[in-house]
Amino acid sequence: MKVLRTPDDRFQNLPDYPFRPHYLEISDEALGSLRVHYVDEGAADAPVVLCLHGEPSWSYLYRFMIPIFVDAGFRVIAPDLIGFGKSDKPAEKSAYSYNGHVRWMSQWLQALDLQNITLVAQDWGGLIGLRLLAEMPDRFARVSISNTGLPTGDQPMAEAFMQWREYSQVVEDFDAGAIIANFTPREFSEAEINAYRAPFPSDDYKAGARQFPLLVPVSPDNPATEANRQAWQVLSQWQKPFLLCFSDGDPITAGLQKVFLERVPGAKNQPHAVLHGGHFIQEVDGERWANRVVDWCGTGSCNG
Repeated sequence: MKVLRTPDDRFQNLPDYPFRPHYLEISDEALGSLRVHYVDEGAADAPVVLCLHGEPSWSYLYRFMIPIFVDAGFRVIAPDLIGFGKSDKPAEKSAYSYNGHVRWMSQWLQALDLQNITLVAQDWGGLIGLRLLAEMPDRFARVSISNTGLPTGDQPMAEAFMQWREYSQVVEDFDAGAIIANFTPREFSEAEINAYRAPFPSDDYKAGARQFPLLVPVSPDNPATEANRQAWQVLSQWQKPFLLCFSDGDPITAGLQKVFLERVPGAKNQPHAVLHGGHFIQEVDGERWANRVVDWCGTGSCNG
């Protein structure tokens, strides 16, 4: 099965993204070796903030938040999921599955041997990150999520998500830059829009981006449903700090913060925040999210 790699020159001179690339090879039984790109900023022995992006974005989404965490004394690691950013991109939609992505990122995380992790996650970053937490809870010290969920298909999905799901399959030009700009209530420069287009030189590179909306469990018979239910069992006993920073303007995940507040013990009595913006909250209110996490740590919640 063919694996594509976006040429490096696509990522030259990106605005506000000066970070040196890091790469790690993981293995897949069907695909062979896959290269995962990640940002790694800050002191190597500092406590880790792990920033996980969603779809169709990449680690560029966290460019305004990374310096805040580094200046506060953290080591910030922000990978690109397989199929996105500077990471390798299997060319066939059939190569992508929810459980497969968890396996890939689990292998990557264990290879880096990350410990005492503060998970910061949005969109698919939460769907994957919370599964990693459930499988390796001892590696995670605390969590902050925004505009995400952990669906099992037992409850209906928001109509806005179902519309997005259909759009992703029928639109002729799946333009990641335009999609992110359209879901975000601020003006983007052409250079920023092109930065989100950069990973995808042609439609051949977009198999993962096209497939991801279909992988979200929307019915109980989804292949990932049982693993997500098991992850909820872990979360229902999670006592470590769990901070909710959802947006006030995201029709896709509106109200899901209440589910975490009700079901995750660690979410009780935390300084949750309502951020202002759309689905890709990092582009509008990311600095406030990062500063809330830093301040939260200063109160003792991040002392491990």
